[in-house]
Amino acid sequence: MKVAPPPPACEDARALARALGVSVTLGDALLKLGLTDDDRSRKWLDPRLAHLTSPTEMAGRDEACERLGHAIRRHERLVVFGDYDCDGITATAIMTEGLRMLGAEATPLLASRFDGGYGFSDSALARVLAQKPHVLVTCDCGSADHPRIAAARAAGIDVIVIDHHLVPPEPLPAFAFLNPHLPTCGFPYKGLASCGLALSVLAGVRAIVGQVLDLRTFLDLVAIGTIADVAPLDGDNRALVRAGLAALAEAKRPGIRALAEYAKVDLSQGLTAEDVAFRFAPRLNAPGRMGSPETALALLLATNMTDARSIAATCEQRNVERRALQEQMVEEAMAEARASTLAGLVIAKPHFHHGIVGIVAGRIASQLSKPVMVAAVEDGVARASVRTANAVPLVSALNDCKPLLLGYGGHEKAAGATFRYERLDELREAFSAACVRLAGTGRDDPKGPPVRLDESDDVGRVVRDLRRLEPCGEANRAPQLCLADVRIVSARDMKGHLKLELDANGRPLSGFGPQMGARASELAGVRADVWGNLQFDTFRGNGAVQLLVSTVAS
Repeated sequence: MKVAPPPPACEDARALARALGVSVTLGDALLKLGLTDDDRSRKWLDPRLAHLTSPTEMAGRDEACERLGHAIRRHERLVVFGDYDCDGITATAIMTEGLRMLGAEATPLLASRFDGGYGFSDSALARVLAQKPHVLVTCDCGSADHPRIAAARAAGIDVIVIDHHLVPPEPLPAFAFLNPHLPTCGFPYKGLASCGLALSVLAGVRAIVGQVLDLRTFLDLVAIGTIADVAPLDGDNRALVRAGLAALAEAKRPGIRALAEYAKVDLSQGLTAEDVAFRFAPRLNAPGRMGSPETALALLLATNMTDARSIAATCEQRNVERRALQEQMVEEAMAEARASTLAGLVIAKPHFHHGIVGIVAGRIASQLSKPVMVAAVEDGVARASVRTANAVPLVSALNDCKPLLLGYGGHEKAAGATFRYERLDELREAFSAACVRLAGTGRDDPKGPPVRLDESDDVGRVVRDLRRLEPCGEANRAPQLCLADVRIVSARDMKGHLKLELDANGRPLSGFGPQMGARASELAGVRADVWGNLQFDTFRGNGAVQLLVSTVAS
């Protein structure tokens, strides 16, 4: 059924646009985001680091900062241990680099998907103990790792946990525990990822030791970790990531510049959250998916371009290998998924690669609108990544399956679980039943507000204006832009993709619709409502604009 285009901007939207000096299209978008006056709109369009929430009520922060300051003054050995994903890697890089700049002796270590798995595992504990540290800082893990933290404490190590994952009810035997989701934490903004928490801790340590440390140095890493972890892009995260995107575009960090070169990212036009999510994050995650995440950490900590380019080349090669393996796994898993009538899917294969299962699960959940577990099996044990759909809260669904699981944890929308392969059929039935029971009870994944391109607006101005809504993503979806009743001058099938030439308000505009080439023959010369996102055309350059087409309703 054809979706009606949104109505033209109302007079309130036009008045807001005049007050702000922006395009009518942006004024309309702001109004639909609930920003009904120019003062609130200005603050949203121009988030400042000065507006960040005071950390004084953050549980565990004072104890952590005091202990780290003491360790620096006493020249004690520190180990920073992080998870293997982008948030864990960036948080580890922030803590390691920052503590070293403050004079600490800090050794970074990362979890491995293939040796111990997620979090502070038994294998991770052994690696930490081998370093004989006085203090251990865990980044993006530790909240549920009670036995290993107790063992580290028994070995005389003070453990500081920096995390934002699910908090179990049992008290954690850590020296200091920072997690905004702690019931005792009075810090009002709950959306910080671990990289943002790490930055806050560094600020506190800087104050205690009384040294100069420019925290803006780490904003590029905070942006990557926050976006890649699908943290909400509102509140404090909005200010941090906006500043971080600007820092990424400057690419002062050698590893970021080398990464941008391999990703073919045009830094001159600035960066969006989408650039980070689809160009940077996969390349940083690839080494950990295919082998060791230490390569990505080394890239972020590289101090010169020669080393950075060499390490970035390895990341790129791992990413190429990841993509090829991923397509094979998606094809096989999708065939099984389409044949199932269950409301929730569990797919487990002995030959699946453990580092790729999360991507496969996400692809199937998105395309089939069903929650999905995809697992790799080794020695009779299946390790699964779980992704949601239909607003099914995953941790609640896994709670229903607890008797069949060896372990599980994660977020409402993404989780991990392990189970015995011999219980696959039982788990399929239980997970599907849980998905039926819980459908619609979790957080939905809403789209951005539908906004009509105003006839008075120049598309070049609109694309620049809409960028002021960045960072867009979780909790701040980009507007769905509609070019209503636009004339399609030409339509071509380009290797399965749709290439359009449009007449937008009397000016030519190119459109590109991925995987939509089959519609070319029916669209040339017609008038239609064309939906999509305006973006700079990096292929043509010189400020050229194109529409990334999502829907054509003729």
